[in-house]
Order: sequence, then structure tokens, then C-alpha cells
Amino acid sequence: MIILLNKAKTLSGYTLHSSDGDIGKVKEFYFDDHHWAIRYLVANTGNWITGRQVLISPYALAAVNKEEQYITIDLTKKQIEESPSLNNDKVVSRQFEKSYSMYYGMPMYWNGPDVWGAYPNIVRDPKMWNESTPSEKSWNPNLRNTSTVTGYSIQASDGEIGHVEDFVIDDETWEIRYLVIDTQNWWPGKKVLVAPQWIERVSWDLSTVFINLSRDAIKQSPEYSAEALLNRDYEDAMYKHYHRQGYWMMK
Repeated sequence: MIILLNKAKTLSGYTLHSSDGDIGKVKEFYFDDHHWAIRYLVANTGNWITGRQVLISPYALAAVNKEEQYITIDLTKKQIEESPSLNNDKVVSRQFEKSYSMYYGMPMYWNGPDVWGAYPNIVRDPKMWNESTPSEKSWNPNLRNTSTVTGYSIQASDGEIGHVEDFVIDDETWEIRYLVIDTQNWWPGKKVLVAPQWIERVSWDLSTVFINLSRDAIKQSPEYSAEALLNRDYEDAMYKHYHRQGYWMMK
């Protein structure tokens, strides 16, 4: 079975193709700490747009081409250039996000209980965007960027196991499926995957992620190789090892 998983560091550097020309390359990603879904791609636009962050919502990300290493964007260069401005030294505020969504006519992803508001997956058809209405189950997102969280310590239920090295992103739903953990100080030469659903809490002040798994359970999990293709057979074996239900069975 084909699964659409990419590591954040792999996508960093991919060329961004707008509908009328290249706009730059992928720099990093902003994700929310509620659903652990990518909310914006940060573009490195070189000298084209300077002095502010250029953010692209997954609503505008049409396709990822691994072979030629580019991402297609359903926006024009003029649309991007005239989009709401966010200075490089500022956090992504709710006010900015509302302005951004209104400018592009995109749904506000926090207006609903699912990952994408009223829907579990991204609605690609702009004709349906206006049908999305605010829900009583709206929530307040806190956005983090992948470069900042990279390096965070990972604490199992009975001790430290390593640090965050990368993120595995589903480029269909744009959810973070796994954190890639480097365990070199505990288990030399090994890497493991941790799903966001297994996270008990995150101390953003201490830069530490706490997971509700034991070190022994993690050590006995199916071995993860960064060079190997991450496929459904591996995922299935890992979820069975932890006695958890796979995310693909929850839809």
C-alpha cells in the first residue's frame, strides 16, 4: 500500500512552484500542538520578498513531487506577494491567521473539532470553503515551528531516551505522523519513531516531550532505519508492538 510520508528535513529545500513561476524553496513548517498538523509551510524566497515570513497554507499545496523535489502551489506570485505581512521576528498570532484566511478565502482550521475544522482531511475544492461555518467546538491553536522543536529532549515513563531529530509528515492530510527520535546517548546508533498520540505532555519551557511508553518497550520496538522506506507493514508492526490502533484505522 502506498503511503505519502515525508520527513520535514527531506522536504526542506524542495522548490516551490506557484501557478506562474517558482517562488523559492521550503524552509520549515509551523504546526499546532493540539492536532499536531502542519498549518503553514515557511518559504525561503531569497531576494524576491525580504523582511517578512512568507507562509503557505496546506490548502494551497497541490502536490509533492519526490522525484524532482518540488511542491506545486495553487497560488499566483502576485497573490503571495500581496498576502498579509508577518515580520520575521514575530510569532503567528490569531489576528494574523484570521487576516490570512480572509485574504485567501480559506477556511479557519480551528473552527471545528476535526483536524481541518469541520473535516478530518483538507477540502481541496474552494467551492466548499464557504460551506464551512464556525463551530461551538472551536479551539485556540498554539503554533510551533519544526526547527525550534528539533532538539527537544524525549522523556519516557522511566527515563530519557534521546532527542527530536526530525518529523514525519503525511503530505495528503498534512498531519505529523511521527517524531523521529535520535537515541545515541542511550541506545547508540539507533533511531525510533514516536507518534504524537503517544505524547503525554510537552514542557515548552523545558524543551522536553514526555511520552507514556517505557524505555524497555521502546527498545524492543521494530527497528527504524532512516534509509529504509517507511511502509504500512512497518507501521502495522510498530502499532501492534505498542498495542495501539493505527491512525489509518480511525478514519
